[in-house]
Amino acid sequence: MQILFVLSSLFRFKDSRMEDVWLVDFYAPWCGYCKKLEPIWKEVGAELTRSGSPVRVGKMDGTAYSGVASEFGVRGYPTIKLLKGELAYNYKGPRTKDDIIEFANRVAGPAVRSLPSRQMFEHVLKRHSVLFLYVGGESPLKEKYTEVASELIVYTYFFSASEDVLPESVTLHELPSVVVFKDGTYFTYDEYEDGSLSSWVNRERFQSYLPIDGFTLYELGETGKLVAIAVTDERDPTERTALSVCTQCFCNDQKSSLMLSCRDFQFGHMEGNDYINSLIMGEVSVPSIIILNTSNEQYFVPAEPVEDLEQLLRFFSSVLDGSAPAFGGDGIFQRIKRVAYDARSTIMSVFRSSPLLGCFLFGLPLGVISLMCYGICTAESDDDTELMKRDGFTDEEEEEGEEEEQGAKISSSS
Repeated sequence: MQILFVLSSLFRFKDSRMEDVWLVDFYAPWCGYCKKLEPIWKEVGAELTRSGSPVRVGKMDGTAYSGVASEFGVRGYPTIKLLKGELAYNYKGPRTKDDIIEFANRVAGPAVRSLPSRQMFEHVLKRHSVLFLYVGGESPLKEKYTEVASELIVYTYFFSASEDVLPESVTLHELPSVVVFKDGTYFTYDEYEDGSLSSWVNRERFQSYLPIDGFTLYELGETGKLVAIAVTDERDPTERTALSVCTQCFCNDQKSSLMLSCRDFQFGHMEGNDYINSLIMGEVSVPSIIILNTSNEQYFVPAEPVEDLEQLLRFFSSVLDGSAPAFGGDGIFQRIKRVAYDARSTIMSVFRSSPLLGCFLFGLPLGVISLMCYGICTAESDDDTELMKRDGFTDEEEEEGEEEEQGAKISSSS
């Protein structure tokens, strides 16, 4: 039964490398994260086999076959890659069975999927919160769209259709066009305003407002947008509702007098302030709004609590025009502060989880260092005494010598 191919079938893997689609887990025997992934990986293999997927699931010891791992750009463990023809796609999502299977099915298929009918379009639109669609016939734009799809299919799906597949509510000013459907509306790609197609897709591949955690924040960093986060308290739904609705109103306010749009910001909310506090090495009150610039690690906070949409708009506008003070950054001082903060956090977490272990881990080295310092100091004193003895002096003789020297000085002066 084809569930997992391990490294004993390495030659079989090399022979079928260009013909089959492989989902491979590169692991190391000593890696704890690899061991944690192992039961999930077996479930992935079993599920893809049961569903009749063409994807072949395998695992490879990257330490035993370092040449093969290096060939596919493996830099750490575990590393999950889907190998399709000449291409190797790196999986960066959560290590759960459903997410890995969804990634495998998406990347194993064609880079651009065709939608032949309006019913199919509506079905796909309901299934995907963000949908990219090329509309029109053969053109240079379609070639570029296919290239971008081959590159970014690790993140989202790409579709194509003719104009008659679209509902009457969708109006395109020209064909061919690339359209993104999300947040109950749609936006058309404009090369002059939006820059390269790849950058535009990367910016628009998220919903405008979504829950944010550490992993999502890392992914949002690749969009080039400022990330505006409503920090809420999960134990107080009133606070969460107030800030979340306020942020949603701004994000969906297409008629804002400030003409601010979701091209500049990615919006979301985060439960609790623990992660944000560790990120900025400070304290963020709950509830509050914080804006992160992931490109240079700067952040912005309002000077006063945000209570209505007007205050929120002023804050966002001040960030865009540069009048809002920026905190943090990636300078040398911040890097030193980060090292000290991480060291302190590690020590505190060890003592909180196991005080005895903390005393042993940090007390023993300090004790050894203290003994070494004491030994060095006493050794220097003993060396000085021994040197004086070798020169024929003792402490008493030295004192007598000093007295005689003083007496001679007095006699000579008289």
